[in-house]
Amino acid sequence: MNDVHNEKGTNKSLSLFFKSSFIVSAVIIVISSILLYFTFTFDIVPPILNRGIQPATFPKALLILIITLTLLTYFISLKKPWKSEKKLPNSFYITLLSFVVFITVSKFLDFFLGIALLSIIVSYFWGERRVTYLIMVSIIFPLIVFVFFETILGLRFPPGIITNLYYG
Repeated sequence: MNDVHNEKGTNKSLSLFFKSSFIVSAVIIVISSILLYFTFTFDIVPPILNRGIQPATFPKALLILIITLTLLTYFISLKKPWKSEKKLPNSFYITLLSFVVFITVSKFLDFFLGIALLSIIVSYFWGERRVTYLIMVSIIFPLIVFVFFETILGLRFPPGIITNLYYG
């Protein structure tokens, strides 16, 4: 495939099609579009049973956001191509491990404690070293999540150390 791209007279738009950034973006957009299509088949909940927004609204909004951000990332990658790296940085693996910690803490202790730990670990290992900002992120981010889900979506969180204080 590289030989085709290097020949004289090769259509540049064709080589753009075979770039990894296009392939990754296209796969994400196709999968998200298929899932978005299925959200239109969700049942509508009667207003008396509905707390907050309709169940299909949040997945639709999330999938549209994913498609939009994927398109934005793709067009940015056209102007500034992705760096090709042989080895992923250690922060990537630590981030994956922090998701395992998040799931464990959320399941057995508290969802908000899990979010706080996830946000502080990810922020620290991706370069933030200022303790004040790390503490602010670990407090503000869970509060934003709580306000969004509790007030806008009308969802209750599972019981835990911190949520029992609020719901108790």
